[in-house]
This record gives sequence, C-alpha cells and structure tokens, in this order.
Amino acid sequence: MTDQAILEKFANPESRNFAFNQLVRKYQQKIYWHIRKMVIDHDDADDLTQETFIKAWQALETFRGDAQLFTWLYRIATNECLNFLNKKRRRFFIPIHDVEGELLEKLEAAAGESDSPLSGDEIQLKLQKALLTLPDKQRLVFNMKYFDDLKYEDIADITGTSVGALKASYHHAVTKIEKFLNGED
Repeated sequence: MTDQAILEKFANPESRNFAFNQLVRKYQQKIYWHIRKMVIDHDDADDLTQETFIKAWQALETFRGDAQLFTWLYRIATNECLNFLNKKRRRFFIPIHDVEGELLEKLEAAAGESDSPLSGDEIQLKLQKALLTLPDKQRLVFNMKYFDDLKYEDIADITGTSVGALKASYHHAVTKIEKFLNGED
C-alpha cells in the first residue's frame, strides 16, 4: 500500500485502524533497526519503536504532507533516540564516556546473538565499536547515510539540518571511523 493510500484511509474514521496497521507493517522493521543502531539494546529499541508509533498515531491526523511519510517517521524515531540517550545521561549523571561504555557492553552481548545484524565478524564488530565513539548526531547521520542508504535531502528532512552540514558531519564521522579502525585513535 502506498503512503498516499495509507494517509487517505487514515483520514476516514472507519478505516483509520486498518491504515495505521498498514503503516506499522510497512515501516516497523526499518524504524526498529534505525533505533537499534543508536541504542544497541533490543528491549530499549523495542520500547522506542513502540513510542515512535504511538506518537505517529497521535499526530498522523495533523500530518500536512510537507515531508515524505517515512522521513516524518524517521524524524520521530530520531528524536526518541536522542531524548532517550540524553535522559539516560541525565538520570544517572553519567558522562558521555560511560554511556558509550554501557552501549559497548550491550554491543558485545548483541554480537553473540545469531539473529542480530549487530552480530557478525570481527570487522563488523570493530566498525560498531568505532561508531560508538562518535557523537550521537554524527552517528545518526552516518547510520542513515551508510547503512540505510538515505539521500542527504531525506536526512536533512529527518534531522532539520542543511545538506551541507550533513555532508560535513558524514565526512567527519568517516574520518574518525577510519582513524579508529587504523588504530590511530
């Protein structure tokens, strides 16, 4: 079902639940993995995915169509991730370094799960460790560009950042990752 068809059905109170169900079926997995790459832990990603769709349900009626539906959902999910990570730091008065350490522990545990794309060979694990050294927003940009293969224009819609700033952020992320992988960091 196309996004436009979903929106049209959602506008009708009689088919609203069906339309939302179609929306969730279409985007749930992409949103989950977008979130999981940021928070690493399955349970946290599951909760944040649910929160994302709850917020989408509450706001979909007022969706104006200025952006694509998937970029709108990614934006909600991105905000949920950043808020979650910030709350975690504030709640426990944890410096950013310690949150990275906690995520690293979860990453290493997830690497042992056979069904996780976070599992895999040593190179993939090293890349994931390198990503955890990036600031949250840089990691988001890298994940969306490298793993999700989104266009800069779509990432700009999701993050509310200019394309030029995104390209610079991605370049800085790649440079930091290369240094980490080469043992220079």
